[in-house]
Parts: sequence; C-alpha cells; structure tokens
Amino acid sequence: MNCKKTIGIIMTMCLMLLTAGSIYALECNSAPPDSPVKLIFIHHSSGENWLTDDNGGLGTALRDNNYFVSDTNYGWVPNSIGDNTDIGHWYDWFAGPDSSLYLNALYNESSKSGDFYSRMSHDPGGENEIIMFKSCFPNSYLRGNPQDPPTTGNNPLYGQGYDSEFMTVANAKGIYNDILTYFTSKQDKLFIVITAPPQGAFETDAEHAANARAFNNWLVNDWLKNYPYRNVAVFDFYNVLTSNGGNPDTNDAGQETGNHHRWHNGSVQHIQTLSNNMSSYPSGDSHPSAAGGQKAAAEFVPLLNYFYNLWKQGGTTACPGNINGDDKIDLNDVILALRILAGVDTGTSIIRLCADVNNDGKIGIEELIYILQIVAGLR
Repeated sequence: MNCKKTIGIIMTMCLMLLTAGSIYALECNSAPPDSPVKLIFIHHSSGENWLTDDNGGLGTALRDNNYFVSDTNYGWVPNSIGDNTDIGHWYDWFAGPDSSLYLNALYNESSKSGDFYSRMSHDPGGENEIIMFKSCFPNSYLRGNPQDPPTTGNNPLYGQGYDSEFMTVANAKGIYNDILTYFTSKQDKLFIVITAPPQGAFETDAEHAANARAFNNWLVNDWLKNYPYRNVAVFDFYNVLTSNGGNPDTNDAGQETGNHHRWHNGSVQHIQTLSNNMSSYPSGDSHPSAAGGQKAAAEFVPLLNYFYNLWKQGGTTACPGNINGDDKIDLNDVILALRILAGVDTGTSIIRLCADVNNDGKIGIEELIYILQIVAGLR
C-alpha cells in the first residue's frame, strides 16, 4: 500500500469517526456469576482480617456475589506450605519441584482455616476455579531501585522469605515472571494476584516504600502487558490502602479522589491522586484497619466479577486492536496508535503488543486501519 493511499484511508476513517463516534467493547461487566463459583484464597493474618465478617468483610461480600470461598493459612498441608506466602515462596507453590503436590491439594481444598468469615452453606462441588494469593505487608520492604528490570535465570529469591537479603525489586519481578509460565499452562483456572499491603510509616522509610509502589505499579501495568491470555489478573491492594477518608478508621470508598483500583463508570480504574506510599490504615502495626479492609472489599469484588466474566467469555487471547488494554476499541486506541506511529509514544503508555493484528510484533499502519474500521462501524 503506497503512502498517499494510506494517508487517504486514514483521513477518511478519521472523518467517519468524528460523525459516528461508536465504540466497540467486549461483552464484559461486573455482574456476579450466575451460578456458584469455587474460590480459594492463600493468605496469612492480613488476609484473615480482610475476610473476617466484623473486620474487612470480604468473606461476606464474596458469598453475596455467588463465590464459595475456602482458604489456606498457617499450617496448611502438605509440608506446611501454608506457612510460606512471601514473594519468594510463590516459586515453591507454582514452579518448584513439589508444586504439583501443593497445587493438587489446593485445587481440591474445600475447607475454611477458621470460623471468622461467612460463606455459602452448600459446596457446589468440583475443583476451585479461582486461585487468589497474597503476601503480607513485610513484603513491601523491597531493596534495590524502583526501575530495576526483572531478574532472569536462576533467582536467589527462590523459596526465600521477606527478610532475605535477596528481597529486591528485580528478584521479586523475576519471581512473578517465572510463575507466569505455569499460569499459561492452566487456562482452566483464574489466578488473582493480590498485592502486598503497604507498611506504616513506623515500619518503613521513603526509599523502601517507593520501591514497593514501583513494584506494584509494574505488576498492574507491565507484568501482563504482553500476556496473551485472560486467566491472570492483579488487584492492587497496596494502592487501595494508601488513601483514606481523613483517618485510619474512615475510608474513601466511592470518592472520586484518592487511590483506588476498582470498577468505575463501566471500566477498570487504577488511579492515584494522593502521593503516598505508606499505609493510610495502620492499626497499631501495619495490619490494615477494618475501614481499610472494607474499602478494599468494596473495590475488589466488582473487579473480581469483571475478571471472571472476561475469563469465562472464552477468549484466550487479548483483543486485537485494543492497544491500551481497557477491553474497549475506541478513540483512545486510535490516538495511541497514531502516537506510536509518529514516534511520540515510546513506552510511557500501557501498550499491549498482543493487540497486534498481523502478528509482526509491533503496532503499525495495519493496526491503525483495523482500529479505525472497527470504531467507524465497518467491521
């Protein structure tokens, strides 16, 4: 296709966009599942508080959205692997030599670790479909530098706890990259990463807190950027807990400002308007207060519904043309494609190469034309 013809097509499409203004969106929403879904949550004390009926209330919220919830805590077998939930331990759970032993038990677990949360009275049967896993707040004390790239190859953080000298931004990123290989092989499961909660100002410092912020932003914005499937998602528990409604016992759920990760006005919103990298909900230590847990539950459950609906939609690859990953093909994708073609955007935006239309590994003219045709209603 010659240059003049290409320019002509683009100009024509742009004019049609101005008059049509249509949006092509995936059929996804935040409605609860129609029938009960089995979910298991790997956690320790912060997760327990979050689940607890008279604390964070997550267990009740999940029950009321048609999830049958089980969980693991300290002492869960085999091999007391339930004791180990730090970032380095996720290698043991999902990629280590005994991972098949742990995961077979996990997928078939239907018990509660205690009576602190309510759940559906009837077990719908079968394996757990959704696997949620979370590390506790000491994992927000990361060494290194905020923009360090992921460690590749043999990672010294494998199997290590939060107090390891190898607990760095680079090694933590490397762990998540390594376990993503396993997730690729398990399209019948939905894996939900819950980021570690922030530490209070009395347990961290500006440098380590900034590292935690950068790492969790990487998980949300970059880790899955080129992952071509929908069976992995991230909830930024950390970000949600870095703004409150005026004090640790008052949350800012539902407010337009603040730090949030939620389903908002029909799409996913991950926003930070308050510059703060430490806990806004301390409770004597870094365990989030009940108000913080309740905010997180209110923001997480609709997002979980969205993640589940998107996964169950049957699509195994990301949407062609959806460059910014918001599951809508609209003018935002047109603008981003134009910026990429003009060399203006060199990676500052979230760019999903799995939106590539012709499998050439880049966003180019063909992607732009494809997006324009969809938005103009020609596809």
